[in-house]
Amino acid sequence: MTTPTVTNEAPALPDRLSIDARSPYYVAAVFEREVGIRFNGKERLDVEEYCISEGWIKVPAGKTLDRKGNPLLLKLKGRVEAFYR
Repeated sequence: MTTPTVTNEAPALPDRLSIDARSPYYVAAVFEREVGIRFNGKERLDVEEYCISEGWIKVPAGKTLDRKGNPLLLKLKGRVEAFYR
């Protein structure tokens, strides 16, 4: 007799993902586990949005805010890798 196995498979990481719940690229199921981003070989902890196919990430520009009170984001281009921790 075999026992059923429970798998805690996480959903595949999308090509583009945002942490802002108002964004069309926000996927709640992905954030049930911690997501890590490696940019140009170094792990970044301040990434707000990424796109693997286009090769960019968006990070806050210090403490600067836009006129709606959201962090002002800079787009950095390079090699992007997303993974579950």
